[in-house]
Amino acid sequence: MPLAHIIGARICYSPLLPRNRRFTLMASAAIDDAKHGFSRPEMYKENLAGTVDAYDRHVFLCYKNHLTWPPRVEASDADPLPKRVANVWKARKNDTSVKTKITVCEAREEVGFSDGDVLIFPDMVKYKGLEESNVDGFFDDVIVSGKEWGGGEQGVLRGSHIFVCAHGSRDVRCGVCGPALMDKLNEEIQLRGLKDQISVMACAHVGGHKYAGNLIIYCPGPDGKIMGHWYGYVTPDDVPALLDRQIAKGEVIQKLWRGQMGPPVTDIKGADDQKLANGDDNSKTNLSNNENVAGCCQGVNGVSCCRSESFEQNKGIDKTKQGSNISWYWPILQKRDILTAGGILGALAAFAVAYRFYRSDAYDCKEKEKEHPLNQNTGLGKFWDIMRCLGLV
Repeated sequence: MPLAHIIGARICYSPLLPRNRRFTLMASAAIDDAKHGFSRPEMYKENLAGTVDAYDRHVFLCYKNHLTWPPRVEASDADPLPKRVANVWKARKNDTSVKTKITVCEAREEVGFSDGDVLIFPDMVKYKGLEESNVDGFFDDVIVSGKEWGGGEQGVLRGSHIFVCAHGSRDVRCGVCGPALMDKLNEEIQLRGLKDQISVMACAHVGGHKYAGNLIIYCPGPDGKIMGHWYGYVTPDDVPALLDRQIAKGEVIQKLWRGQMGPPVTDIKGADDQKLANGDDNSKTNLSNNENVAGCCQGVNGVSCCRSESFEQNKGIDKTKQGSNISWYWPILQKRDILTAGGILGALAAFAVAYRFYRSDAYDCKEKEKEHPLNQNTGLGKFWDIMRCLGLV
């Protein structure tokens, strides 16, 4: 087993390594990041909108993982299942009226995705048990005819799904950026308590390696329909905004947005309308610091990214609180108004009582002055007033 290895810009090394060897590895990682990672010169050089071809359905084949995929997994003799799928699709793609993309993604047993599972968006359907022998039947029933497949077990996909291009053998840039993005996504999802609501999976080539980090998000939109949004030039600093705005609120991060599932769109109005064309806005690459990034307790379809509440607590929130900031915050404002009004009334009451005592004391003083033998117009009278004000008499 090697003492050290580099995955993207991250370094894992044994404490037994000499100090000069550790420094060499760190320097190599820095150079690798500057050339292929998030610091490479080509970042933010192009306007990303419109860099995704139009499509209406996305089919993912779960197969092994990104560390084992050859450069062209769909053409590898060592990987017969994806090769068979690619060949059948090439022969039958003109037989379907639905524009379809087919992509290989990793199989993750721990989250219920095994080799041969097929995930279909926006249908939110999962089929299990695809093998070389039944690929033709699957395409005939599901892809071409739009029917349910009788050759495998059917399930339902729930929540949101993020596919990150990490196909390092195809392009080093995705091999560097992809794993780092997946680590950050899983970290932020864990912090928000959404591990059971959002899945993160590596996928093979989706086009546009020069835009790495590349990822695709399939999640419910504000109207409940499944949307597919493609993002490029994504860095780990952008992950909180993607979770808090795109997934939780349905807001598009425009300056990283490449396109979407459905009719072709060259531009879209999102929460962030500042474009990154020809690198004109390089100073605003950290979306998590954008002033528009706020809490997402009013997330769409019950999804919340609030760190102080669980998903189960947020499922019961009235949907009227999700569409308007006024309706969302009115209970807090009402309580504050009541407290303010109470404070004002209390102050007025205290003033009225004090004024009443003042008037009463003033009247008593005048009556005593009338009875006092000393005349106020005399020097002794003025002295008497001073002594009385000082409380000495």
